[in-house]
Amino acid sequence: MQFICPLRGILLSNIPHNAQKQSYRLIKKMTVRDALNSALDEELARDESVFIMGEEVAQYDGAYKVTKGLWKKYGDKRLIDTPITEAGFCGIAIGAALAGLRPICEFMTFNFSMQAIDRIVNGAAKNFYMSAGKYSVPIVFRGPNGNAKGLAAQHSQCFAGWYMSIPGLKVMSPTTCEDYRGSLKAAVRDPDPVVVLESEVLYNIEFPVSDEVMDKNFVIPIGKAKIEKSGKHITLASHGQATLYTMQAAEILAGEGIEAEVINLRCLRPLDWDTIFKSITKTHRLMTVELGWPVCGVGSEIVATIMENPVFFQLDAPAVRCTGIDVPMPYAENIEYECTPKEHHIVSFAKKVCGVKV
Repeated sequence: MQFICPLRGILLSNIPHNAQKQSYRLIKKMTVRDALNSALDEELARDESVFIMGEEVAQYDGAYKVTKGLWKKYGDKRLIDTPITEAGFCGIAIGAALAGLRPICEFMTFNFSMQAIDRIVNGAAKNFYMSAGKYSVPIVFRGPNGNAKGLAAQHSQCFAGWYMSIPGLKVMSPTTCEDYRGSLKAAVRDPDPVVVLESEVLYNIEFPVSDEVMDKNFVIPIGKAKIEKSGKHITLASHGQATLYTMQAAEILAGEGIEAEVINLRCLRPLDWDTIFKSITKTHRLMTVELGWPVCGVGSEIVATIMENPVFFQLDAPAVRCTGIDVPMPYAENIEYECTPKEHHIVSFAKKVCGVKV
C-alpha cells in the first residue's frame, strides 16, 4: 500500500473555498510561517510591552523560523533566548505579565508545555479569579501542537482537550493564514492568558490572503468560528490541521451528492455555539473532526453540549465524532498516517451519518 500525504496535493485555489464569494480582493499567497512572522512583527512594533521568549526564538530565528529576522530588528530585550527550562521561562513570562508587560511564550512543541503545566494552570489561568479581578495575566502561549511526521508518541500529542478544559484560559486553534494572523493578533491584545495551538505540518503550507487580512489591525474575535463551506446535508465541525482534511472530504462528498457544511472552529474556548447550533438547525446532522484522542476531546465536549440543549431535537441522526485512534502515536510514518483522520476516513464517517451505505 502506498501512503501519500494529502497536504501535498492541496489546490491553493480552493482554500478558502468561499474566497471568490468574498468582496475583498485576493492579493497574494503566503505561508502560515510567514503569517505568524508578520503578525508577531506588527505586534512588536505596535506595543513596546510585547516581547517574545523561548528556546531559540532570538539569534537562531526560531526552531521553525517563525521569529526569523525579529531579533535583528528588535534586539535582546524584545526577543529572549532561554535555556531548555519550560517551567522556568514560563514562570518568568507570567511574572512579567503580572508586572504589566505582554509576553509571548513560545514552546518548541506543546508536548514540552507539560513541564510548565503548573505555571499555566495555577499561575496564569486562575490568577484573575483568585485576585478578585485585580490582576490580569495578558500572556500568549504559542507553538506547534499535535503530530507532525515521525515524531513518535512523546512528541505528537494533541493537547486541545486538555487546555480547553481549564477555566481562565482562552484557546485558539487556527488553520489558514487568515486564522493565524487574526488569532495571534487577538491573543496578544487580549487581557487574559491565551493558548494558540499551531501545527508544524501547516507552517510551510500556502493560503491566499486579502488586503483585509494583511491590514495591521486585522483581528479575529476570540470565540468566533467561520463557515468555510456552506452545505445542507451534514455539519462538519473541525479545527486546526484537521480542517484541511475536512475540506478535502467535503469536496469528495459534494461529488457524490452530499453537501457538507464545514465549520472551522478557530477557537476552542470559548466555542462559537451560536454558529454550531445554527448549522445543525440547517443540516440536521453533525460530525466533529479532530486529530486528537477520542476520550475527553473537543468532539466529546461538542456532542455532550448538543445533547443538553434544545438543538438536540433538530438532529435526524446521532452526532458522531471522527477522531484520532486511542493509542500513543506510532513512530513509523505509514502507521502514524492512519492514526489520525484523513479525507477518506471523514468521507466514510459522514456517509454513515447521512444514511449512505459504505
